[in-house]
Amino acid sequence: MDQTFLVNVFGSCDRCFKQRALRPVFKKSEQLNYCSLCVEIMAADGLHENETLASLKSEAESLKGKLEEERAKLHDVELHQVAERVEALGQFVMKTRRTLKGHGNKVLCMDWCKDKRRLVSSSQDGKVIVWDSFTTNKEHAVTMPCTWVMACAYAPSGCAIACGGLDNKCSVYPLTFDKNENMAAKKKSVAMHTNYLSACSFTNSDMQILTASGDGTCALWDVESGQLLQSFHGHGADVLCLDLAPSETGNTFVSGGCDKKAMVWDMRSGQCVQAFETHESDINSVRYYPSGDAFASGSDDATCRLYDLRADREVAIYSKESIIFGASSVDFSLSGRLLFAGYNDYTINVWDVLKGSRVSILFGHENRVSTLRVSPDGTAFCSGSWDHTLRVWA
Repeated sequence: MDQTFLVNVFGSCDRCFKQRALRPVFKKSEQLNYCSLCVEIMAADGLHENETLASLKSEAESLKGKLEEERAKLHDVELHQVAERVEALGQFVMKTRRTLKGHGNKVLCMDWCKDKRRLVSSSQDGKVIVWDSFTTNKEHAVTMPCTWVMACAYAPSGCAIACGGLDNKCSVYPLTFDKNENMAAKKKSVAMHTNYLSACSFTNSDMQILTASGDGTCALWDVESGQLLQSFHGHGADVLCLDLAPSETGNTFVSGGCDKKAMVWDMRSGQCVQAFETHESDINSVRYYPSGDAFASGSDDATCRLYDLRADREVAIYSKESIIFGASSVDFSLSGRLLFAGYNDYTINVWDVLKGSRVSILFGHENRVSTLRVSPDGTAFCSGSWDHTLRVWA
């Protein structure tokens, strides 16, 4: 029962005014809450003669099939075949260099500060802690008004953190080194979703924040005013993860969710520009390749996959028959040659991105690995786990 969230919102339907389970519907970007009966009626309203929802659905499926066929024609060679000429990676040893203890429950999320030293983590105990990863000291701690703080992020300037979870909000806390300062008093509620917050990330400035939610949407917010700048609709279920394109001018981000889809979005238009649907279960984590031309995903189907945006298709699958547990979190090394993936069987697998083979397996956590991030300078990575600890590996 650990990860079951009540998704239905009950209330008065905006169309028939009856008290029912509601679904958000968007008309010209205005959100309305309709019951499922009214959603069906609305969908049927715009049908032409002799058209049914079923016939339109099958037409859409056949068009999808044709698109897949066209894509397949361009698929001439596998990535691992091209990489056969590339030199194999030598042996490398990575071990736990620091263990960060202090959370009273499952660690759910973490993020590095741009200074390559500090990191923020959030937990099921409602605590958000800022650590010095060199000394393992705790520099700040915030107690959130809810448990299950599923998302946290460090601002690019290093002067603020953002976090949220089952409170459906994203809150920003400024960080100061005045020991007597009450951080909770300076809290600013920025984003408001109709369901739990699953992920958040600052854009290239402290002034905008991108959020993903169990309500099936992503949204871009102005931190100062709390105003919604852009919303992103297209996922058919909870959005679980997002990642911003790495370039300074990048205006795209990728999201993944319970509908098994990974979607690439244009932040300016709010439109989905590419979508990939090859996973067989929920996508728990997405991360851009350092060049920004590809991204990796980790899923409950026990695989990680690499998607090339220029080729517009999946180019590699990282899996083994012996791996039967889901991948909860993925991240690339700084060069992009390695893919680190945390799994629900307590391990971290290190994959050779080009050859598709596993080059190392790291043991240490005593419960499932829930979050994993490579440090900004690429010298280490940090993993968080349901065993209440974080580990810094190098």
